[in-house]
Amino acid sequence: MRRLACLIPLFLAAPAHAQETPAPVATVTVTQTRDPVDKSYRKMIDGMDRFEHDHALAPQATLRFQLLPRTPGVDMLGITLRVVGDHISIPVPVAPDNTFVLPRNAQALREDAAVIANRKTTSMTWRARINTPGLPPGTRRLGDLRLECRVGMDAGLVSNSSPLFGWLANAITGTERVCNSPEGNYLFFAERPLFSVTLRAGARSEVLPFKMLYAGGEQTRDMLPYCDCQVLVDRTYYVPIWDRGWPDDTLVEFEYMDDPPGARP
Repeated sequence: MRRLACLIPLFLAAPAHAQETPAPVATVTVTQTRDPVDKSYRKMIDGMDRFEHDHALAPQATLRFQLLPRTPGVDMLGITLRVVGDHISIPVPVAPDNTFVLPRNAQALREDAAVIANRKTTSMTWRARINTPGLPPGTRRLGDLRLECRVGMDAGLVSNSSPLFGWLANAITGTERVCNSPEGNYLFFAERPLFSVTLRAGARSEVLPFKMLYAGGEQTRDMLPYCDCQVLVDRTYYVPIWDRGWPDDTLVEFEYMDDPPGARP
């Protein structure tokens, strides 16, 4: 059940001899944002179950979910998050980096609750965030990203919303197909605008081609509103999570646009 902001008067009956004195009016305010960003609690729990099932891809990692901006000017400060069902409302603490851990609750599952933020539908996108501790700065681990894709797909986090533009017209669906196919197009987001991405496993290294950066380099102004990379396109990248020739311990190394002079090779 979705609750919209409203004001509900409750009229208290008064006896006939008290007509000259107006009856008091009480109000109840429901403060959920109109057209809120929401996700299925059940599906997000499915994503958490997938993390446990496939934890061997990233055995030292932990799972958090992350909120990212989607539209220009969205305020990412002070976001509040709740699990809301018919008869339950559970606050979910959001960290300063807009990550959170989702609590498990049997009643919320029974009520098919939603995970609701105080932002509007098109303002944010959601991702799983799986990080193995102790990696060098400016790197990710390929096994972590493989597991992020599986968790994100099972959790229903990807919010590309139209089949009418570009690669979306031929997008494949389903967790196994998306995360195990070169046509899967599961977007990842770096911390800052990217210059290049390199894979490194032992003595083997490979710089990713341009087509694997910037959402494939083919998002036009008309297409961007239908991609959850809308304002983060310069931070997006694909990696060959489907290619088992790259082991899970492969390092994904980032070079950023704002690296100081001389920092890039």
